[in-house]
Amino acid sequence: MRFAILADIHANRQALDSCLAHLGGQRIDRIIFLGDMLGYGADPHWVLDQMRGHIARGMADALLGNHEEAVLSAKPSGMNTAAEAAIAWQRSRLAEDERAFIASLPMMIAHEGVEFVHADPAAPARWTYVTDAEVAAQSLKGAKAAITFCGHVHRPALYAANGNGKAIAFRPPANEPVPLLASRRWLAVLGAVGQPRDGNAAACYGILDTATAECTWQRVAYDVEAAAAAIRAAGLPDSLATRLMRGE
Repeated sequence: MRFAILADIHANRQALDSCLAHLGGQRIDRIIFLGDMLGYGADPHWVLDQMRGHIARGMADALLGNHEEAVLSAKPSGMNTAAEAAIAWQRSRLAEDERAFIASLPMMIAHEGVEFVHADPAAPARWTYVTDAEVAAQSLKGAKAAITFCGHVHRPALYAANGNGKAIAFRPPANEPVPLLASRRWLAVLGAVGQPRDGNAAACYGILDTATAECTWQRVAYDVEAAAAAIRAAGLPDSLATRLMRGE
């Protein structure tokens, strides 16, 4: 089975549209939306409509991210000022059916022995960032599957654990399949569709082929200037627009 795995879309219509067009030519069987479809960007309704449409057609699953939790909550989210401004703007505009959809999302799902979660699989509700091998080792100890996918970090990474419980960090190449050997346990951290932070402005999503046990981190160019212009037109903080141009 071939999965397309999309994390951290962040209401970026242009990035999601380009990724959906790209994966349309990749023989994908199912799409997994790994959470944080909201926050930062200017097109939350369009992004939610796309996700809900794929789910309604039986083509996709979606997870709850910390930005969705923040939109639903009246409490401060602990985010920076710009992120809080985007959350407040989106919270005031979402319809009741959109809120109900978000509230129904799970924190973790599994398909074919593979787990999918937005953040740390050992404690999904804590929203821990898996940023290095030490954190990844603890995450892998708490993961139930041999292969787990997460987002949240906005930078592509891959961690492998062997019998001693330590994790080894890899930087996956773009657009090349990486074998996930059965002799190890794996935690694959996807880059972001809508707000990459690895210095590359191109959107990033993953393709997992369970038949070959390979994962590919796909980079997809999109109209970054249009996404930035939409943020500015919405009156959101300019920093949310400028960081898209730099991939940070």
